[in-house]
Amino acid sequence: MSLPYVLLSAAVSLDGYVDDAAPERLLLSSPADFDRVDEVRASVDAILIGAGTIRADNPRLLVNSAERRAARVASGKPEYPLKVTVTGSGDLDPRANFWHTGGDRLVYTTDQGAERASRLLGSTAEVVPLGAELHWRELLEHLHDERGVQRLMVEGGGRVHTQLLQQGLADELQLVLAPLFVGDPGAPRLFGPGTYQDGRLRLVDSRRIEDVVLMRYEPTAPGTGPLPTAADRHWLRIACELAALCPPSETAFSVGAVVVATDGTELARGHSREGDDPVVHAEEAALAKIDPADPRLAGATVYSSLEPCTRRASRPMPCAELILRAGVRRVVTAWREPDTFVAAADGTGVLRNAGAEVVVLPEFAPLAKAPNEHLPG
Repeated sequence: MSLPYVLLSAAVSLDGYVDDAAPERLLLSSPADFDRVDEVRASVDAILIGAGTIRADNPRLLVNSAERRAARVASGKPEYPLKVTVTGSGDLDPRANFWHTGGDRLVYTTDQGAERASRLLGSTAEVVPLGAELHWRELLEHLHDERGVQRLMVEGGGRVHTQLLQQGLADELQLVLAPLFVGDPGAPRLFGPGTYQDGRLRLVDSRRIEDVVLMRYEPTAPGTGPLPTAADRHWLRIACELAALCPPSETAFSVGAVVVATDGTELARGHSREGDDPVVHAEEAALAKIDPADPRLAGATVYSSLEPCTRRASRPMPCAELILRAGVRRVVTAWREPDTFVAAADGTGVLRNAGAEVVVLPEFAPLAKAPNEHLPG
């Protein structure tokens, strides 16, 4: 099951409060930034907000630019992105703008909430029950697999943003900082209390838009268990892209690898046949750049475009063994090794039998296979 790319979008004041934080609602974004938001909306497949935001703000969530809507239609997309909301209770106002503007509407709710939502909304929206409780990963998988959503923009509220970040499901945070102070101690903040990822987010872009500043961040800290996070997908994509740097070979795979500490610090990267070594493997090349005594290795994650090898003729120690000896106990990979050169290699099984966590993300397999299309099998 795959997940869409999840983009969180929000505006905050200088003292950290959201734009509905005052008795008279403040507009934190500038006109130029509202146009930027419109551009982002036009680029995604769906926009999601919580039911509380519908009640508080009564938004329409439209793409306002006729030119952008026309461009969507010309590219084969609906005029407007799918509009999505989430509610546990199913308590939704059928008179809200959300249900009477734009394109298709979708409600995710519980089994109990579905009966109420369907009664209130009738034919104005599709209602999808997800069981006794709502689970974000299941919701995102349904959006991707059943509705074809590749890019999802999340515009609030704070509880939704908080949960997606805390569960490692947000690929990007677009944060606009406005030159205003709210000063109300009872006003809501954008993010709530709880446990967030280790380490620092990576700033990928910042720019001035009239009198506000847009900052774009990506999470970098790897996951800690069998469920992949947005950061895991980020690092695995890099590993797959590294495979394209390998000198071509008729007798070996092209593979890329990255080693990342628990706080999201990249420790090393490598690719097959790197430098002057015609037989070095990607994981081997990356690990060779790290001090074996580095205490961060014990909690690190190795990202490899192809599962680590278990048998090889060119070296006495295969990559699966190198990873285990380095103390690494989590590996994320895109592609199980075919029988092209070694039959039934099963690096995943070797690692798991030794107590390592192995996460396979098959949605990245096409990217991992691309530099190896010339090989048989």
